[in-house]
Amino acid sequence: MTRSASRLPLAGPPRRGAIKGLRGGAAPVAGGMEAAGGEAAAALERRLAECGQGHVLRFWPELGGAARRALAAELRDMDVAEINRFFRRARGDGSGGGTAAAGLDARMEPVPRDVLGSASRDRALLPRWESRGLAEIAGSRVAVLLLAGGQGTRLGVPYPKGMCDVGLPSRKTLFHLQAQRLRRLQQLAEEQHGGPCRIPWYIMTSGRTMESTKEFFLKHHYFGLEKEKVIFFQQGMLPALGFDGKILLEEKGKIAMAPDGNGGLYRALGAYGIVDDMERRGVQSVHVYCVDNILVKVADPRFIGFCLEKGADCGAKVVEKTNPTEPVGVVCRVDGVYQVVEYSEISLATAQKRGPDGRLLFNAGNIANHYFTTAFLKDVVNTYEPRLQHHVAEKKIPHVDITTGQLIQPEKPNGIKMEKFVFDIFQFSKKFVVYEVLREDEFSPLKNADSQNGKDNPTTARHALMSLHHCWVLNAGGHFVDENGTRIPAIPRITNGRSDATPADVNDNLKDANDLPIQCEISPLVSYGGEGLEKYVKDQEFRAPLIIDEDGIHELVKNGM
Repeated sequence: MTRSASRLPLAGPPRRGAIKGLRGGAAPVAGGMEAAGGEAAAALERRLAECGQGHVLRFWPELGGAARRALAAELRDMDVAEINRFFRRARGDGSGGGTAAAGLDARMEPVPRDVLGSASRDRALLPRWESRGLAEIAGSRVAVLLLAGGQGTRLGVPYPKGMCDVGLPSRKTLFHLQAQRLRRLQQLAEEQHGGPCRIPWYIMTSGRTMESTKEFFLKHHYFGLEKEKVIFFQQGMLPALGFDGKILLEEKGKIAMAPDGNGGLYRALGAYGIVDDMERRGVQSVHVYCVDNILVKVADPRFIGFCLEKGADCGAKVVEKTNPTEPVGVVCRVDGVYQVVEYSEISLATAQKRGPDGRLLFNAGNIANHYFTTAFLKDVVNTYEPRLQHHVAEKKIPHVDITTGQLIQPEKPNGIKMEKFVFDIFQFSKKFVVYEVLREDEFSPLKNADSQNGKDNPTTARHALMSLHHCWVLNAGGHFVDENGTRIPAIPRITNGRSDATPADVNDNLKDANDLPIQCEISPLVSYGGEGLEKYVKDQEFRAPLIIDEDGIHELVKNGM
């Protein structure tokens, strides 16, 4: 099923000049920096000092040779003058600060219907969009770009989120599920259009996740994908800063660093020549998504087909907000420009507004799932990326006290981390569209450990996937029975407190009359989105747990395999 691989393809080192060297300076340090390299080290000191960041060398005399070399190398790779500019702009000193949020509610407009496609409201158009998307995939003109820089810290694991196993019967990880969906989608496109096709998979990691991610893919033989079609590259890192703009030290000889946000994608695309690589491969459409959504439809042909039909250069997939106070950003227009407005920036009165159809007026919940043309990404990299402003997040940042040398574990926020967001480029789109999907079908993020607040954790992710696959079995004509052999009745599925079923689609949107999810898992290699299951399940009765994979149907014994 899988093929071995001899090496992991990487997009190569950043192009010369794409990631700038140091432009700052440093104050003279007792003991000097001669050990780090003579005149070059002295210049490093001066430039740090000129930028007001000479304190990072405060403990230089205490460092050993290896620690000195590591710190000097880290500082040479850091454009300190640019970091100072980022800080001033992010804090709004009048030299490029962001648009004031004052009066934001009055400036907001909901997404107009003419740029909106909906999986539930435009059902008659779905086959046409899907066909258009599959044709594009069959022509090898579609790529997928995965944002996988996040560690599983909030999940309580020391490895990248994509390596997480949420407890499915198959024990497949997020990476494994997504890779198999890509394989199945390639198969569907080939079956419908003939001839081989390939979907390049670009994976953006961070400094913290690159090596472990590469090793994981190598260990699992790229989950059956061609290794040449899996391209890794790395987002940038920025130092954490105090509220005064001073760089914080994680250790006496180490800068406190953090990834520059998923919006760091655009600088990384240029630094690693990714857009050039896409053009060489003939890619014209790119699907971008975050790793932590267990239900993500990678390279979704309906989404891609919809965007192509609309002539869009940029698109956002959204889910309808469950209630006015749900903590999710909203895609909308502000002063006529598309952007994502964070829930905390919207007043309760505005959040509660409803349209004539009874839906929330501002209901397009952002799920970090986007479409871009390669041409648009090229424009972003070459022209617009430098205009993007960093967002500031106040954090509790452990750091070394410059005066005492002691490690401080703050009890309240003591500094900032700066990041850009992937949706920051919506404003530059010439033709922006929005595609609304059902949350139950496509969105269940993995963010927290099971021991936390009971939301967005391994249990909810596992239940979401099994519930979806359970519905697929019902829609394909299968049935589940209870321990007494009695068939469990199927009913229309309820979404956000109302039925999405209409007389035209009631048999297409079924669930069992059971509050608890039935254990049911279908391999992505068998079905990408519920298609092709009739030959396995039509007019059949099953007892859960049920697994359907490329080896056939498996009804498992209760409480175990």
